[in-house]
Amino acid sequence: MPQDYSDTGHATGAVRASLQIEGAAIAVIACVAFAYTGASWWLFAALILGPDVAMIGYLRGPRIGAIAYNLAHTYTAPAGLAAVAIAFDWGAAWPVVCVWVVHIAADRMLGYGLKYARGFKATHLSTGKEV
Repeated sequence: MPQDYSDTGHATGAVRASLQIEGAAIAVIACVAFAYTGASWWLFAALILGPDVAMIGYLRGPRIGAIAYNLAHTYTAPAGLAAVAIAFDWGAAWPVVCVWVVHIAADRMLGYGLKYARGFKATHLSTGKEV
């Protein structure tokens, strides 16, 4: 029987698969939400890799890189932008929120997780040897 748990700080087995399926579901829902905003799919294409700009933090070392990457790759950041959009009736933010969520969810679906400071490939979904 495969091991579903890990004491090494990363998800394995059914837990990892569940997180990846969840990422796929969220990505699809966020794409549908983007379509409902009426924004151009060219905007989607222009923004989809935006959160990866945070990888520039790795130029300052793995600790700063992991912090910068994780700030841009948690749902908290687009949720904060959504809260601002609601509070200030800022409709132009919704396409950005949707694309940001798609990016994060697609990363999870593909097995890319939040980073540990010990190295770029060490994530909550990976041992650093996979992905």
